[in-house]
Amino acid sequence: MLSRLFQSSSTPLRYNVRLFSKTSPAMLSTLSIEKNGDVGIVKIDLPKMKENVLNRALFSEIGTAIDQLGADDSVKSIVVMSGKQNSFVAGADIFMIKAQTSATVVQEMAKEGQEQFFRIEKTKKPIVAAIMGTCMGGGLELALACHYRIAVNDKKTQLAFPEVMLGLLPGAGGTYRLPRHVPVQTVFDMMLTGKKIKADKAKKLGIIDQVIQPLGDGLGPASENTHKYLESVAVNTARDLANGKLKINREKKFLDKLTHSVMTSAFVLDNVVLKMARDKVLKMTAGNYPAPLKIMDVVRTGYVDPSKVVDAEAKAFGELSQTFQSKALVGLFDGSTDAKRNKYGQGLPVKEIAVVGAGLMGAGIANVSIDKGIKSVLLDANQAGLERGQNQIATHLNGQLKRKKVSQLEKERIYNHLHPSIDFTAMKNADLVIEAVFEDLPLKQKIVKQIESIVGPNTIIASNTSALPIKDIAAASSRPDKVIGMHYFSPVEKMQLLEVIVHEGTSKETLATAAQLGLKQGKLVVVVKDCPGFFVVRCISPMMAEVVRLLLEGVSPSEIDKITTKFGFPVGAATLADEVGLDVSEHVAQFLAKALGPRVGGGSIEFLTELVNSGSKGRKSGKGIFVYDGKKGAKKVNDEASKLIQKYKLTANSACSSTEDRQIRIISRFINEAAICLQEGVIASPSDGDIASVFGVGFPPFWGGPFRFVDLYGADKLVRSMEKFAGAYEAVQFEPCQLLKDHAKSGKKFYN
Repeated sequence: MLSRLFQSSSTPLRYNVRLFSKTSPAMLSTLSIEKNGDVGIVKIDLPKMKENVLNRALFSEIGTAIDQLGADDSVKSIVVMSGKQNSFVAGADIFMIKAQTSATVVQEMAKEGQEQFFRIEKTKKPIVAAIMGTCMGGGLELALACHYRIAVNDKKTQLAFPEVMLGLLPGAGGTYRLPRHVPVQTVFDMMLTGKKIKADKAKKLGIIDQVIQPLGDGLGPASENTHKYLESVAVNTARDLANGKLKINREKKFLDKLTHSVMTSAFVLDNVVLKMARDKVLKMTAGNYPAPLKIMDVVRTGYVDPSKVVDAEAKAFGELSQTFQSKALVGLFDGSTDAKRNKYGQGLPVKEIAVVGAGLMGAGIANVSIDKGIKSVLLDANQAGLERGQNQIATHLNGQLKRKKVSQLEKERIYNHLHPSIDFTAMKNADLVIEAVFEDLPLKQKIVKQIESIVGPNTIIASNTSALPIKDIAAASSRPDKVIGMHYFSPVEKMQLLEVIVHEGTSKETLATAAQLGLKQGKLVVVVKDCPGFFVVRCISPMMAEVVRLLLEGVSPSEIDKITTKFGFPVGAATLADEVGLDVSEHVAQFLAKALGPRVGGGSIEFLTELVNSGSKGRKSGKGIFVYDGKKGAKKVNDEASKLIQKYKLTANSACSSTEDRQIRIISRFINEAAICLQEGVIASPSDGDIASVFGVGFPPFWGGPFRFVDLYGADKLVRSMEKFAGAYEAVQFEPCQLLKDHAKSGKKFYN
């Protein structure tokens, strides 16, 4: 459920919600009323906003406009639509929620929205919602309150209830209007996952009454023409509804009615449908997210006691708004919105890139580039390696075609942007070249020199390295100002984070160009100052060292997975080590130990080295800490790992061995290093660190990232635990950094 919407390096899940839009609290709404004969047209068009969002003023204005047209005898029917071509209504204004500190106040806000939409629903004149572009959250609730719905069948038009992604539920009638149109299974599927539905699918489900095809390819004038066409169809439909030429008939077939009656009876609902849904939610979220459970409770009320569902929805919305999970998830939304903005200037135009190295990462980088229409030259030293990269891209595109994410024509159009070659001179016209070869400094320096001998003087060179300092790579360059780091995460096609790493000599133009490319590729861009391990790898390394220490203390790999998933990680820490690759972890551990000293240690690098030398490199070699038999999820502890655990066995300290102690031992190592990075200026803000942590390694989203965790958990409580661990182990690894100590002493928070 929720976990599929977030991601880690081993469960690539994509976090992309548009329930709320970040606007200023003083944002004014714009709503116009027009007439086409006897049809009134209400158009929503917020000024200076890419998308329409619902604020309290707009809620009221929509209700007033409907009342005005309802009282006008010359108007027989009404159309509600957007003045924008890309957005019906994308959701509610986030400041309506963030500005409130009282569940009661938020509950009253929900009631206001409910009342305005009831005014629409109860209007005697037929009201048609004409939908083009995003129709999510409160936007979909508005559409459902109308009597008839028409939608454009294009990529821009998507319908969803993604409130769960912010720890909330639909609060303006969604929990009781959606169940009128779709089966109970679909209600939970939409509300518990936040999945987006295209217009044609929404028509099949019964959410949309009529679908129209776009004119042209949905771009430029064609989009404008489609918008006009939608208005024309909606006006004619509204007129036909008013004069009786068109009748709304949503009568279900006998078998469908019988199935619905059985599935929503109290006995079957409680003992089958809800039980299965609740079990699945608890399995996937470990009970860390209250919103899915509240959604199920409120929807159940709508089925078994309809008279109480309106109040139940508003009350639940208010209560959820004040949970720490919702505040953390809203904070993530804020941070991810910021990470999607270009804050670094336009830089140089990038029309063509080249990627050196057609391995897993290189092919992935090329893939997310051709997907956005960027000509991408994919290079490798040999034909076999190049073909593997091509096959990876082709497999991904075929998967998208199979899942109907792209059409055959779109797939071919995308693939035509790829230009594979073993002739390195093919990169000569590239505006930016990304090297994605093995993590070896001399090799990367050699590649930089080779690139410079081929490309033009303005070409930027980026290194996709996970740990090697960019300044060392740039030392081989004759123009180090044009060298930058671009650290993508695997699998590139699904992981949203991009760390852009600047060394002291990187020019502003180079940074702007690299960031611009990352944003075009659809990435969340976090700029990091050059240092060993950068931010994400530097923080995860001491955490994984603590995982190794726990293994050597006798905590089983399965138990480590259990306590870390229970804490909120989407993947257990022992499994994550195998997914990343024990050889990679060992290489990084060796490198960071030399660069940062004993603070990042704690386990045994020798244990990892011997395990890797035995051929146990993780999932990619079929065995690591676990052995994998090829079946999804099937694994057992590797005998070789068990033997080496006994060889390097450590004595556990009983004072630090409770489940909570073990969880805090693991997580505090990550948090402390993150705080040191902020202290040293490696990251610019707590938000950057939180976004990188959640979208880079799957830090529990309901905690909001390491810095918001400190605010929510308490800096003083965290520091006391770390000091206890430091005393028990006499280890520098648990020494809290000065920034954490300062926050513990003063009570200061990272977020206001």
